[in-house]
Amino acid sequence: MDIDFKEYQLRCELHGHEDDVRGITICGNGDIATSSRDKTVRLWSQENRKFVSSKLLVGHTSFVGPLTWIPPNSDLPQGGVASGGMDTLVLVWDLNTGGKFHTLKGHQYQVTGIAFDDGDLVSSSIDCTLKRWRNGQCVETWEAHKSAIQAVIKLPTGELVTGSSDTTLKTWKGKTCLHTFEGHSDTVRGLAVMSDLGILSASHDGSLRLWAVSGEVLMEMVGHTAIVYSVDSHASGLIVSGSEDRFAKVWKDGVCVQSIEHPGCVWDTKFMENGDIVTACSDGVVRIWTINQDYFADQLELDLYTSQLSQYKSSRKRVGGLKLEELPGLDALKIPGTSDGQTKVVREGDNGVAYAWNMAEQKWDKIGEVVDGPEGSSRPLFDGAQYDYVFDVDIGDGMPIRKLPYNRSDNAYDVADKWLLKEGLPLSFREQVVQFILQNSGQKDVTFDASFRDPYTGSNAYVPGQHSRTSDISAKPTFKHIPKKGMLVFDTAQFDGILKKVVEFNNALLSDQEKQKLSLAELDVSRLDAIVKTLKDTSHYHSSKFADSEIALLMKMLSSWPITMIFPVIDIVRMLVLHPEGAVALHKHLESEKDILMEVVKKVTINPTIPANLLTSVRAVTNLFKNSCYYNWLQKHRSEILDAFSSCSASTNKNLQLSYSTLILNYAVLLIESKDQEGQSQVLSAALEIVEDENVGPDSKFRALVAVGSLMLEGLVKKIALDFDVLSIAKAAKGSKDSKIAEVGSDIELVSNQS
Repeated sequence: MDIDFKEYQLRCELHGHEDDVRGITICGNGDIATSSRDKTVRLWSQENRKFVSSKLLVGHTSFVGPLTWIPPNSDLPQGGVASGGMDTLVLVWDLNTGGKFHTLKGHQYQVTGIAFDDGDLVSSSIDCTLKRWRNGQCVETWEAHKSAIQAVIKLPTGELVTGSSDTTLKTWKGKTCLHTFEGHSDTVRGLAVMSDLGILSASHDGSLRLWAVSGEVLMEMVGHTAIVYSVDSHASGLIVSGSEDRFAKVWKDGVCVQSIEHPGCVWDTKFMENGDIVTACSDGVVRIWTINQDYFADQLELDLYTSQLSQYKSSRKRVGGLKLEELPGLDALKIPGTSDGQTKVVREGDNGVAYAWNMAEQKWDKIGEVVDGPEGSSRPLFDGAQYDYVFDVDIGDGMPIRKLPYNRSDNAYDVADKWLLKEGLPLSFREQVVQFILQNSGQKDVTFDASFRDPYTGSNAYVPGQHSRTSDISAKPTFKHIPKKGMLVFDTAQFDGILKKVVEFNNALLSDQEKQKLSLAELDVSRLDAIVKTLKDTSHYHSSKFADSEIALLMKMLSSWPITMIFPVIDIVRMLVLHPEGAVALHKHLESEKDILMEVVKKVTINPTIPANLLTSVRAVTNLFKNSCYYNWLQKHRSEILDAFSSCSASTNKNLQLSYSTLILNYAVLLIESKDQEGQSQVLSAALEIVEDENVGPDSKFRALVAVGSLMLEGLVKKIALDFDVLSIAKAAKGSKDSKIAEVGSDIELVSNQS
């Protein structure tokens, strides 16, 4: 096909964001707005032929994704931008002042798309709903899909279009679904209007589609090698798409006419009115590409970009199973070898080269490049040695290919075990690796080498068919920290300090004529002493009991004492529910009377909050998970409880952070057991919000990550987690200096890559 097309060249780079750039919108005045994982939105304005950062919009508490332009109106004379975040909010920004104009709160989970619709805003979310906002208020909500909604756009004819993790698109007139488009085999991630033709969709299945509004597929575009996150079209007929494969691809008449390589994932792509393309990359840089020669970047900038690409690829390139960037330079050859034939691999340019030590001549002899084998060699080379095979092993999405060397004379189980240990992979992968070796080397009969000992267990490698206590070994991978079993509680208390505080507050009530009637009589103080004495005597928890009057006293104090004075009472309740009989006695009161516990939760979480109230109450609710009699209550009030305590994740108080993350982890365990998918989704969102917060302490982050991994492994929300870009979160966790966080990051990455 003869296609007239001019290639795009780099026009300029826009630096300012401190993390992945996730979203782009082109403003009506020619400015560009971008969003980022760094929790900000930036406005870029044109100065001569360049663009400069003109406004920084700060207000989201987690990463920001979708953006849309709001044309000028009486309230926003210079127009506005709406942004959606992981924090569940839609924020409307006044571009005249750079300040927030509206905060739209209502979605349960991450906001994934925003469309401007005749003065209204329509937002989509992982919570499966669309919401219509008018003058800062939500005027309509409806469940548009049964799975997470990933995008929403408006057609020129007035209908809305949604794309979902359920693999479909839907068109809407009001809240009525007009048509469901089926064809993609995975999540529909991006949508765009194709002028006068129909609807464009981008999918996790790696393809793009052009649909007629009637639902007919007019064109399918295949060329990306990974998830396609975004798509856009231009009046000229060109289409641009962005993908995890690091390319922005330009399409004309269904054919890819240019692939623009980036040093990272391309999250979003948009056309400017003049045909220039704006791309958002995971390296934190916004780039503009043009076909106008007058706007091309100068040669120095072009060379610098070429160098960036080269450095990025080199950092990912592996030779002989080693990262190229981690290989020593030629200076390493100045150090003599220690034995004849000793091999050393060094970096020469963009290649790894193997050398062998010549003891007789005291010099390093060059063997060749460490690749599949030098040309003319019948056997591939690895780490300076030749093998019958050097297999490429792909262990998961986004991870570099590992090299597995093998000789036909080797024992496959021996090779598999040693390779797994060397690569730091679970030994439970042994059988899969052995079968891979046997199938790819054409071998059928295997002999068992009894000499091999697992350095961790001291035992032999298991061979199928042999009698062994481990003959039921699972081929599934093993995890270090997931799934979480059992509940965590806060079981230490300074009882003397608690009682002292109660007495202090009671004396204050006695001295206040208006509040004297709320104070405790001497008998009541004695009852509190009795409660505390029973709770302190943990060795008799199996036989000790509480009088009904003692439980009733605590309930009375919770409901009647001033809010500034109830935290020591909540603390007593926190310990009471860890006592088997105390937990049951309290539960009976909740069933027979009004739900005082839920009233307390609501009371202590109303702004302005008192830190001591928040801390004791979130710990008290967390301790309820210790006793199964509260499971129904915890599930019934799950949404209210999580919403009430959600502010704890943003607290600077490390104790409060840890308490909240423990509550989230306990809920994850409970909801996995009860198979509550809606609840699991809410807990997943809350856990990810904790993980995303840079100010959260390591212990809190660890517990939130364990919740995420457990929900993905044994719950019903793995697909939702992947849509939340959990792989990036896992990879970031793996780089943590805290070993526990790094280990659970590896667990999450492993479960993410399971089919």
